[in-house]
Amino acid sequence: MKLDMSGRNALITGGSLGIGRAIATGFVGCGANVAIVARRREILQEAIEEISKAGSSKVVAIQADVATAEGCKAAYETAVAELRQIDVLVNNAGSSKRGAFETLTDEIWQSDLDLKLFGAIRLARQVLHGMRDRRWGRIINVLNTGAKAPPPTGAPTAVSRAAGLALTKVLAGEGAPHNVLVNAVLVGRIESNQWVERHANEHKDRSLAEFYAEMGANIPMGRVGTAKEFANMVCFLASDAGSYVTGTAINVDGGMCPIV
Repeated sequence: MKLDMSGRNALITGGSLGIGRAIATGFVGCGANVAIVARRREILQEAIEEISKAGSSKVVAIQADVATAEGCKAAYETAVAELRQIDVLVNNAGSSKRGAFETLTDEIWQSDLDLKLFGAIRLARQVLHGMRDRRWGRIINVLNTGAKAPPPTGAPTAVSRAAGLALTKVLAGEGAPHNVLVNAVLVGRIESNQWVERHANEHKDRSLAEFYAEMGANIPMGRVGTAKEFANMVCFLASDAGSYVTGTAINVDGGMCPIV
């Protein structure tokens, strides 16, 4: 089955590195135009050069902070100015803040919710009207398996991701009569920039390959996943091939999560 997204326009937050960059690359490979959003201009430029190699579609870089209302508005308006309309929204911006509950301040909780939950809410609000009018749209929320099975010391990220599951279901119910499909894709242990940074900061005594091998040892498939493997699922849901899938949360985790 060949996935075809020709003529579609996608907005991807957190699109400059790791999973977000892999999703953008996959979309361009399927024929879609993409706008990627991130905060750091130099990394955006590098990402544009790499993503553009996947195909001849238009690739746009937008510097914005989607943890703020102003940043979400600027990201959406710039994307529309460049691409005319948004057919696919991928809410991928995030971080992996976690710690013992009693150590988490109001500021930590608020910043996590602003980025992962309110960023998704604000952008979905902006794209939904046009998708409904055109009777075609896809919203894909990138969460993690902690949303279904939150571990100890999993806050605040597991809590904000669980809220993302509820948001996905609400939007799916409202969007379905208008052919606006909304799903969540849940990250397990996937090679990403967050793990690269954690390796550099906490595990310099071993190579990155050794670090990934240890991470994958207790996963049923015996390894961590790649960003491309994760992006493949997102591409399916964003294309016409996923035309009867909405309101669901799909684990891409090699069988790790105890909850389906």
